[in-house]
Amino acid sequence: MNAALIFAGGAGQRMNTRTKPKQFLELHGKPILIHTIDIFELHPEVDAIVVVCLEQWIPYARRLMRHYQIEKVQWIVPGGETGQQSIRSGLDALESAGLPGDTLVLIHDGVRPLIDFDTISRNIACAKEYGNAITVTPAVETIIDVTPQDEVHNIMDRSICRLARAPQTFRLADILDAHRRAVRDGNMNMIDSAMLMSRYGAKLHIVEGPVENIKITTPSDFYIFRAIFEARENSQIWGI
Repeated sequence: MNAALIFAGGAGQRMNTRTKPKQFLELHGKPILIHTIDIFELHPEVDAIVVVCLEQWIPYARRLMRHYQIEKVQWIVPGGETGQQSIRSGLDALESAGLPGDTLVLIHDGVRPLIDFDTISRNIACAKEYGNAITVTPAVETIIDVTPQDEVHNIMDRSICRLARAPQTFRLADILDAHRRAVRDGNMNMIDSAMLMSRYGAKLHIVEGPVENIKITTPSDFYIFRAIFEARENSQIWGI
């Protein structure tokens, strides 16, 4: 079985919106979150979806699922104070529902709507073979390691660097075990699931994903998303 865990728990403070969290902002009448979920909803290898949401927005999220006829979202659960805690909430929902430990869980940001079918398929294939899959893109600019004093400590060779993106895919039992060990050890500030799994000894495997698979965090990200989305729509209209 394959399940998607869509993390939509952010408040969107960097988006400068005062009305809705960024995941509920709309493009062409459809919320970003639904643009994202649609890809997993339509993918034939994804069997179920859990959405982790700000608790006060859960009723609204449920109405969206009904309105857009999303059938694979079986659980909408409240997030925690951090991304790490929120993802754990989604994983707990999957375990409580009785999903087996070898279920592959594709952890994805609700505000990464430019993910594509191919990247999802290759995540699943990689995780089936190796136990996990981390979506990455090449580093196209210089990466600098700095000191606490804002001095350049090291300039990385970008030819061997990658940017970690999403989805990040793991067996349910493995990622739950890492979360439990983190709670036991007091490691509650992991940047993402890849960092968490690496911390507890997992050998991670990468899947190259599309460069445009951006996370919509700032207003400029939203405008980039709109431009790419409209370019894709126009190419379909003109048969390009």
